[in-house]
Amino acid sequence: MGAAAQLVGAAHSQRSTAAVELPLIVPLERVARDVTVALEGAGTVPEACQRAVDVLATHTPAMIGVMLAVKDHLRCVAATGSWQVYASIPFGVGVSGRVHRTGQTAVVTDVAADPDYISLGPRVEAEICAPVPGADGRPAGALNLEWTTAVEPDRWRPVVEEVARRIGARVAELGGPPTESGSEKLLRHALAFSTARDERELLNDSLLAAREVSGLSTPVVLLPRPGGARAFRDYRYPTPLGDRLASLDREVLGRIAVRARRHGAAYTLGDPADFDAHGFELLTSIGVGTMITVPVGPGRDSTAEPASAGGVLLVVDERPIRPNPAVANLLELLAAHAWTSMDRLETLRQLSEKASSDPLTGLRHYGAFGERLATAAAARTALLAIDVDQFKQLNDAYGHQAGDRILVDLAHTLQSALRSGDELYRIGGDEFAAVIEVQRAEEALAIAERLVAAARLIGRTVSVGVAMRAPEESATETLHRADVALYEAKRTGRDAARVAAG
Repeated sequence: MGAAAQLVGAAHSQRSTAAVELPLIVPLERVARDVTVALEGAGTVPEACQRAVDVLATHTPAMIGVMLAVKDHLRCVAATGSWQVYASIPFGVGVSGRVHRTGQTAVVTDVAADPDYISLGPRVEAEICAPVPGADGRPAGALNLEWTTAVEPDRWRPVVEEVARRIGARVAELGGPPTESGSEKLLRHALAFSTARDERELLNDSLLAAREVSGLSTPVVLLPRPGGARAFRDYRYPTPLGDRLASLDREVLGRIAVRARRHGAAYTLGDPADFDAHGFELLTSIGVGTMITVPVGPGRDSTAEPASAGGVLLVVDERPIRPNPAVANLLELLAAHAWTSMDRLETLRQLSEKASSDPLTGLRHYGAFGERLATAAAARTALLAIDVDQFKQLNDAYGHQAGDRILVDLAHTLQSALRSGDELYRIGGDEFAAVIEVQRAEEALAIAERLVAAARLIGRTVSVGVAMRAPEESATETLHRADVALYEAKRTGRDAARVAAG
C-alpha cells in the first residue's frame, strides 16, 4: 500500500472487490464543486480532510487516505474504503512518502514493479497519489487512492490532483497540518530519556521535552548544591531570560527551589500583573511573565536548603500566559520519568564502579588497568609497577587483618602523592600500578621516587619500576619492562625506584 506504517483500528467499511468503476467518465467539475462545499463547512483540519475523502468515496470504490506531515512522519488524518489503512510512515517511505518528498504525482499501474509500494490487504490494480500543497508551496502531505478493480488512471489523475490542491488550500486556511499533542510529544521524548548515556544528556533531553510540551521558551532545572542551587539549562537553545535566570546567586536560586518544592506540589503562575506572585518577586523582576514549576525527584523540604533528594523543573516565559492545567500535568509526568531515568543511570554507574573497583582499597583493579594501558599514548605515558616490600613477612607475622590495613593505608598514601590526573590501580595482592602522562622518563622517575618517599612517611617501604610506553609496543610488553625494573629495585636493596631499559 502506498500510504503509511501502522495499522489503524478504525472500522472503515470494506467495499466489495467485485465492484466496477463507475462512472466511466469522471465528472471533474462536479467532484471539485462537492469537495469545495464540504471543505468550507469544516472547522478543523481532520474534519476537512475527512469530508473531502467522503465526497470522493461517493464517486469511486477506491481505498482513499489523506496523509499530512506531522513532526518527522506522514500521518493519516482521514481515510475511507478499507479497514487496512496505515496510520503513519516516516518521511520518504512508500509511494506517499516519495510524492511528499518530490512534489510529483505518482501513477502506479503495476504495484509489484514499484520499489516504493508497500503491500497491505487485497491486491491493488492501480494507485494514484498526488501531493497536498502547503502554504509555502512545498508539499504538506499526500492524497492517496488505490483501486482493487480496473480503472482508467488518466481519467482519474486530474480529479485526484485537483482535490489534493483544494484540500491543501483549506488546510492552509485552518492553520496547517495538525501538530503533535502534548501527550504524543511526551511519549516521543520518553524514548530519549531511556537511552540517555549520562546525567548531562538526560537533563538536556528533559529540557528539550519541557520546551516542546509546554510551549514556553525557557526551561531550567534547579539542582541542589552547597549553599543553594544551580540552574542547569540547555545551552543549545539559549534565551535572554535563561541567561538572566542562570546569573542569579546560588543562594537566591536555592530559596526559589525551596519554595517551589515545598509540599511536593506542582503549580503555575500566569501574568504577575493579574495574579499574586508573592514569593517569586526575584523571578518577575528579571522578566518572568509565566511559570510552571514541578518538583523533580521524591521528598519534600521546607528548610533553608533545597531538598537533597531532587531538584525543580522550572519552565518560564517572558510572555504573560495563563498556563493550561493539562500542560502542568504532562510536565509532572515528564519530571517523574526523567527522575526514574536519572536513578537508573546512577544505579548503572554504581554497578560499573563496583565491577571495576577493588573492594578493599577502593582503587580500580586489573581489568580497568588493562583497558587504560591499552589506550595509553606512546612516548607520552609511563607505567609505574609498585610492590610492597616484604609484605608476605608482615602478613605472616601480624595476620591478614593487619595486612589489609597496611594495603589500605598505602593505597591512600600513594594516591595522595600522585598528581591530579594520574591513575592508581591495585593489580594484585600487594601489587599496585600507576599510569601517568609525562614527557620524559626523568619526569616519571621523579614521580616514582615521590611515591617511595611517601611510603616511608607511614613507616612502610615500596619498590617501583618505571617504563615509558614505546611506539609499536603492546601493553603487555610495557608491563613486562616495568616489572623487570621493579625486580631490579628489589634486588639492589628495595625502597627505591628504577627505570626500565628502552
